[in-house]
Amino acid sequence: MNEDVSDGWAASAVAWIVEQGEDGDYGRRFVLDAPMRARIEGRGFRNALDVGCGEGRFCRIMQRAGIRTTGLDPTEALLARARELDPTGNYRLGRAETMELSAEFDLVVSYLSLIDVPDLGAAIARMVAALRPGGTLLIANLTSFSTAGQPDGWTRDGEGIPRFSIDHYMEERAIWVSWRGIRIQNWHRPLGTYMTLLLDHGLQLRLFVEPEPAGGDPERNAVHRRVPYFHIMEWQKPA
Repeated sequence: MNEDVSDGWAASAVAWIVEQGEDGDYGRRFVLDAPMRARIEGRGFRNALDVGCGEGRFCRIMQRAGIRTTGLDPTEALLARARELDPTGNYRLGRAETMELSAEFDLVVSYLSLIDVPDLGAAIARMVAALRPGGTLLIANLTSFSTAGQPDGWTRDGEGIPRFSIDHYMEERAIWVSWRGIRIQNWHRPLGTYMTLLLDHGLQLRLFVEPEPAGGDPERNAVHRRVPYFHIMEWQKPA
């Protein structure tokens, strides 16, 4: 399948690589990275799968924590960049919905990748199948009220005050979003859709947080506090 026709990632890969650099974009650096690192460091994880690894940034973070990693992504240009930055890393071309990996991982990570997946049910089933009994599924995702406000997001009311409007929250739908030369397809789904699919696989919820910014620019952080963009969930597969 032509990835660009379906979701825009192939055409956006170069701009994405520039946007991320080696340290990630603003939300990753100042909102998500610290709490995500806190969930992987010092917990004895040995073998991790990063689903939707992109240019491999979180794989490299996990490696620095002593975890062996496998990165999976459907966009060849992003994998080429991952291999350039991490020549000895294990990066594979593939989609979350169709990957065929045995239950060999004690940690499976989705770092802002579930919003890119058209068939969420199939992707979660494959991710759970890749986990060892007792293993951990760690998810960072856009909040559903954030995606329900896209693509318009922030607008100004009649008095010029910035407002974030959400609508059609219960309607699962694809959304095209664009910024800095990137144009990709995301999916809005109600939070209940994610929770039901994960619970239906017998997973046990161990963590749910909406992280606040730490460091960075105070004005940008104020926006994140008005409308949190992200949540982090940790689920455990029964032993």
